[in-house]
Amino acid sequence: MGNNNNNKSNRKSLPLGGVGVGFDLDSYREILDTLTRNKSRSLLTGFGVFWGVFMLVALMGGGQGVKQLLNENFEGFATNSAMVWAQPTTKAYKGFSKGRYWSMVYKDVDRLRQQVPELDAVAPVIQSFSGTAVYGDRKSSVSPMGTTPAYRSINEPKMQYGRYLNEMDMAQRRKVCVIGKKVYKELFPGGGDPCGRTIRIDGIYYRVVGVDYNMSSMVGEAGTSAVIPITLMQQAYQRGNAVDMIAVTGRPGVIMSELAPKMRQVIARAHTIDPDDEKGVMVFNTEILFQLLDNLFRGVNFLIWLVGLGTLFAGAIGVSNIMMVTVRERTTEIGIRRAIGATPRIILTQIISESIMLTLVAGMSGILFAVLILQMLELYNTEDGILMAHFQVHFWTAIFCAAVIALMGVLAGLAPAGRAMAIKPVDAMRDE
Repeated sequence: MGNNNNNKSNRKSLPLGGVGVGFDLDSYREILDTLTRNKSRSLLTGFGVFWGVFMLVALMGGGQGVKQLLNENFEGFATNSAMVWAQPTTKAYKGFSKGRYWSMVYKDVDRLRQQVPELDAVAPVIQSFSGTAVYGDRKSSVSPMGTTPAYRSINEPKMQYGRYLNEMDMAQRRKVCVIGKKVYKELFPGGGDPCGRTIRIDGIYYRVVGVDYNMSSMVGEAGTSAVIPITLMQQAYQRGNAVDMIAVTGRPGVIMSELAPKMRQVIARAHTIDPDDEKGVMVFNTEILFQLLDNLFRGVNFLIWLVGLGTLFAGAIGVSNIMMVTVRERTTEIGIRRAIGATPRIILTQIISESIMLTLVAGMSGILFAVLILQMLELYNTEDGILMAHFQVHFWTAIFCAAVIALMGVLAGLAPAGRAMAIKPVDAMRDE
């Protein structure tokens, strides 16, 4: 380093030469001057910290948003509910070979009600896998689903307009339907209350009596179902007494996972199936589903922190290496400071401050860029002015990230600062 540069550094560092002098504006200017001497090096070094913080914040916010979007598909489902449906048998039983196809019937609903008193609501379901709803010149893909009013206890509706099915609809086999959100948006893009209007589903005309914004489909995208009375669907789709699925909820305090074997035995005995054939009589309780989602996102959050902190730590190592190079280049400057009275504490403070400044600027830039990206995701997932999922991180999470960045800056500056404190004025002059 030339004499002019040395003199310039000496003039700027004079406020640090005296004992007990505080951290003032000149110190900030000196830090900025040191970091901008080699702009490319500082930029590339800071990018490691920037990318680590960006990855951490963006993945955390993105993971939270994805979790909310997934939970929307099961929003309204009772946590103590279960679904029962038929599958090919996997065990031979009483002369019947395994692999036998069978189906549940409407009488199975009464069997569960009578023989499993721990159940609260029992609702049969008939599902059509594909259909088309037509209103005027507009069309929408729809999955007709026949059920009873009891189904609202399993999947609680969120009625935007109108009402849900009632017992009179069942008894009189009324041609009425409750449509999901997606079907409503496609058939009635202008909005407004569609109740009383007539739509055509698979050649049959139905009067819309409600719009359910919380409707889940068993076979397709959420909001694509049209719920109709099961008594009407049995006749219109020629299903007879067949039932595709039976949805149930347990009474308060009942654990569905403990009740599942009993429900399986009731259905299995009626259809000559091995009561231990868990795959032949499938009983799936939503308790398992919610636990699975919680465990999945607990693992995802752990992976996010592992990747983010690992990347951030790698960036901090890069900062430490660059600060070591900077200290080596400033050997003469530091030696002169020691000669004119700078204490080891002042040298330590200066080097660590430069490290903290570099990591903080890069880290805060990463936080701001991640927040910008997450804000764009929120705008993309806003419908009718309603935010579908929150992709942002909490304020205190951002504060914690900033604290981690500052700590990384301190740790990254310790080794270079220790090297700087070990420099003696005589060695500095010899190096010159």
